[in-house]
Amino acid sequence: MSPLLTVEDLSIGFGRGNAVVQGVSFEVQEGQTLALVGESGSGKTVTCRAVLRILPRTAQIRTGKVMLYGRSGGKSLTDLSERRMRDIRGDAVSMIFQEPMRSLSPLHRIGNQVSEVLWIHKRMSQSESRRLVLENFERVGFPDPERAFSSYPFELSGGMRQRAMIAMAMVSKPDLLIADEPTTALDVTTQAQVLGLINELKQETGMAVILVTHDLGVVANMAEQVVVMHKGRIMESGAAAPMLNAPAHAYTKQLFNAAPAIPADPTPVDPPQQEDLILQMKDVSKTYTMRAQSAWKPEVLIHACRGLDFSLPRGKTLAIVGESGSGKTTAARIALGAELPDLGGEVLFRANPQSAPIGVHAMNKAARTAFQKQAQMVFQDPYSSLSPRMRILDAMTEPLEIHKIGSKSEQRDRAGAKLRQVGLNEDMLMRFPHAFSGGQRQRLSIARALMLEPSLLVCDEPTSALDVSVQEQILTLLEDIRDRLGLSYLFISHDLAVVARIADEVAVMRQGLVVEQAPPDTLFYNPVHPYTKALIAAQPTPDIDRPINLKLVAQGAGSPASWPDEFRFEGDSAPSLTQVQPGHKVRCHV
Repeated sequence: MSPLLTVEDLSIGFGRGNAVVQGVSFEVQEGQTLALVGESGSGKTVTCRAVLRILPRTAQIRTGKVMLYGRSGGKSLTDLSERRMRDIRGDAVSMIFQEPMRSLSPLHRIGNQVSEVLWIHKRMSQSESRRLVLENFERVGFPDPERAFSSYPFELSGGMRQRAMIAMAMVSKPDLLIADEPTTALDVTTQAQVLGLINELKQETGMAVILVTHDLGVVANMAEQVVVMHKGRIMESGAAAPMLNAPAHAYTKQLFNAAPAIPADPTPVDPPQQEDLILQMKDVSKTYTMRAQSAWKPEVLIHACRGLDFSLPRGKTLAIVGESGSGKTTAARIALGAELPDLGGEVLFRANPQSAPIGVHAMNKAARTAFQKQAQMVFQDPYSSLSPRMRILDAMTEPLEIHKIGSKSEQRDRAGAKLRQVGLNEDMLMRFPHAFSGGQRQRLSIARALMLEPSLLVCDEPTSALDVSVQEQILTLLEDIRDRLGLSYLFISHDLAVVARIADEVAVMRQGLVVEQAPPDTLFYNPVHPYTKALIAAQPTPDIDRPINLKLVAQGAGSPASWPDEFRFEGDSAPSLTQVQPGHKVRCHV
């Protein structure tokens, strides 16, 4: 079989510095998936961008050659003119980028941005392109394709924006799909469906895939070939099965050992004691009013979350898991006072065990300032949360300046110390955010959130952009800080393996409702709700003999009207959250 893409002795450098990618060679066959695996900053994304010639201006391809065959008939991508490359990009070769908010235009509707691929490369009419785009939106998991088509990027959650990027890359059915962390921002059920969709398109069209990922479970479910990179060099490459079963290189073994996993046979434990609660959410709901698509239609009410009752003990971790758009981030924003709950909802915060609880949404200016020092947030999208015009030093010391803490030298010293805590060097303080990889930016966001030494940290997907080895370091860091300083976490994640490790209690959300809540060992050992079972079944494991069961995932992740009788409901007539055993609640008909 002849290769679709060959990369020979590729070396890339920036300015006059040393090469960041050195002597990289691999080939991809038609219909094959090759996984590029390695730490953040190892050169995976730079290598893929070099294929499409979309490197920054300061980057140079110093040596090497990239050849593309298939419908292109054998072309050297390193030698083509820029005009000829435009015909290749988005048509013969498509790319799914890691950061959808940065890659999507904030001024254009999602549907028009995806349709543009078909207008430019396929010369389709607007009606035909709209029909095809809506079909793709449905296939990548949009619950309401029509609404998504007319929405702007800021109106969608991070996971929804990533689905739009996937639809944009696959709508033209390219010969080669380069997927740079395509499922990073997706919940596990949608991830399973998207991975199944990519495999389905491979079978239909013979499309090849270069998959950049740090998730070894995704590698096990998708890849035929694996290339492991570290510091710009290839450490190990070969067929996926033998490498996953018996990695030869020490670095590959290190990556495998760092991968989190759901406990195979957990032991149920008692739920955490709740005498000293730092945060309580009582009957919290949030409804948004969305504009109608035309002037003569009524406004649409969106129920982001309904009837949430959470209690977070001091020094513990409450995790909220669920699909994108389930209301997890909305709940976190309400907990921090950034969003007002609907009438009747209440959020209480206790700064210390001796103080009386205060209403987060009924604070005066002085109380809110004190609360903001005590409660901080790590956001899901590290690029959007860091100003591109501020050096890292300025971004990190800004909270200290606002709250008038310390002198300039003391602020700088604290910034350097926090960088070291999250595994970065103090000499990075004078750089701008664009000089860091996605994983490094996420670590910077965590360091910035810790600058005021809060007692409550709301973590919105804090490890989603990190490779497994850095993820292990960050989780260890978060656990150490929590135990040493008595920090409390409201932890939002779609990665059940991360949740199983760090959480003391887990709440599973679906369409704004908590469907099951229990300590992680109980939840993973004895799941009751069909959606919880689907989440666990959809979690990829780094075992090539244990593929994702897409049928089981589809059952639990489907419409509530399709669930078994004791869980089934339609519209707003959901059953109540019922305690089935001490500390274990399930939304079901009694």
